[in-house]
Amino acid sequence: MIEIKHLNTLVALRSTGSLVEAAQRLFLTQSALSHQLKDLEEKLGTSLFVRKTRPVRFTVAGQRLLDLADDIFPSIASAERDISRLNSGEAGRLHMAIECHSCFQWLMPAIDKFRDSWPEVELDLSSGFSFAPLPALARGSLDLVVTSDPVTMAGISYIPLFSYQPMLAVSRHHRFAKMPYIQAQDLAEEVLITYPVENDRLDIFNLFLEPADVQPAQIRHAEMTVMMLQLVASGRGVAALPNWALTEYLERDYVMAKHLGEKGIWNTLYAAVRTEQKDLPFMADFLTTATSSSFEHLKGIKAVRQSD
Repeated sequence: MIEIKHLNTLVALRSTGSLVEAAQRLFLTQSALSHQLKDLEEKLGTSLFVRKTRPVRFTVAGQRLLDLADDIFPSIASAERDISRLNSGEAGRLHMAIECHSCFQWLMPAIDKFRDSWPEVELDLSSGFSFAPLPALARGSLDLVVTSDPVTMAGISYIPLFSYQPMLAVSRHHRFAKMPYIQAQDLAEEVLITYPVENDRLDIFNLFLEPADVQPAQIRHAEMTVMMLQLVASGRGVAALPNWALTEYLERDYVMAKHLGEKGIWNTLYAAVRTEQKDLPFMADFLTTATSSSFEHLKGIKAVRQSD
């Protein structure tokens, strides 16, 4: 009566807090998801969650099924990994570079979990800001690159991890604080605080400023997110960061976040791998683990349907 798809739906509902976002996560229509849940509740003879609450509040029966999911899913994942080991052996190499300072927040738990499951895979991790990681991936020096700036290269595949919204962090006392959103021209007289990388590797330039042919009055560099936001909070400039990287600072009322453009902008974070290695069991498992970790630890991101 209770199927794996039902448990998946309830876990997605718990994770996202709403029927709309849970449906997006599962690539279902809201109507299909609602029908699935209603059908399950009719079969069980009880409600599983309280309607019209946000975040969703589960009944005792709903929480019992969530507890079941928390028990079952790790066992299923463990069994799949064991079978993969039997099919392909346990040894391998996964050297990766990250073109995202804030990514360590969610990627480190994924790496820890992966290391426990694949102890014979040689792991190495470095920042992708001090060199060009994609050419290094193509020539075999790296095995995976986390990037939001995919470049078409022979033999390289890009697997979407999630979509996120770059936003502008401003001081609560900044002139932008009362504005509903920021236009590119607004930054022409501002100090823009960025990571110490080329402009063409930053969302704020690629997706917002360059299409409008606008440059900030000054650029200031900071190597760490917390340093950038310290400067922003003290009125030394503004900084564009992913929405999920700003969550804890917004919750502490440390800074404010403004949409870039009236409708905001979105970008996608990818894992770049050599096509020949994409389907290796340990690589596929790492990508699954990384995606799962991102949705477990980050707020405001969206699932991306991978094209065939």
